[in-house]
Amino acid sequence: MPANSTPAKILLQLDVDTHPSSFDGVVAVDAGVAHLFQYGNVEPSYVESLIHGAIFTRGGDDLKSTAVFIGGSDVNQAELVFDAVKKAFFGPVRVSVMLDASGCNTTAAAAVATASKHVPLTGATAVVLGGTGPVGRRVGQMLARQGSQVILTSRTLKRAEAACNDIAAKVQDAKLEAAAPEDDEAKVDLLQRAQIIIACGAAGVELLSADELNQLGQLRVAIDLNAVPPAGIGGIEAFDKAKPLNPDQERSPILYGPIGVGGLKMRTHKAAIAKLFQSNTEVIDANEIYDLTLQQMK
Repeated sequence: MPANSTPAKILLQLDVDTHPSSFDGVVAVDAGVAHLFQYGNVEPSYVESLIHGAIFTRGGDDLKSTAVFIGGSDVNQAELVFDAVKKAFFGPVRVSVMLDASGCNTTAAAAVATASKHVPLTGATAVVLGGTGPVGRRVGQMLARQGSQVILTSRTLKRAEAACNDIAAKVQDAKLEAAAPEDDEAKVDLLQRAQIIIACGAAGVELLSADELNQLGQLRVAIDLNAVPPAGIGGIEAFDKAKPLNPDQERSPILYGPIGVGGLKMRTHKAAIAKLFQSNTEVIDANEIYDLTLQQMK
């Protein structure tokens, strides 16, 4: 390499699944990564040697040309790998690192930022349907951080309460409520309080019907993140983007499907990868990705 030239950008993709995500690999290359080193079945005990191999080969300002991305379908396991990566650094000998397992952070950030275009988040009541999964928890965390009153729903109250406790540990003064409606009538009663609804449930499960959606008088924006039919919210199509529920109404609720917020998610993902190489000290998780998403909307 010629003197004073910048080293090639290298990204270590540490994935907890057997086969590292091809989606994450393609986005990395499209974001300008020159060399992608992919590792599957990564466990926390494997991390130190991988990280030390990366940080001992470059020094000084060259360290910012190496970065780490952590992914995989098991978000809890990915978080353990994320923690192990940070522990493997010492002093200034470190590189930037990002967590977005199963797109949990970029997807959640795109949904919440999209909702903010239609409703001031501070003081708004937001219901997160399927709020105990990885995306749902991060949607709840981001909404709470912006000052919303967040109601997380689940099939069991115990799981909803556990998700709320997890968010409360990360967001000071978070306004959270756990809910597990016993029937459709109780669900609609709960949702009547919402200005924002974001559905984050399991693929192919309808959480709210089109008829129920039309009963919600306070609703301003509904976002469905389920791309597998049937929709998580009846009446929302995958490509819907700022579509009025009732075009003839002056203040009709606005609808978004998963692809409708997908463009913002992709811009954020690429911008986050690029940000990894601006310094060797970036730690990019839910809060950082949300702030970056807001920048992509400007």
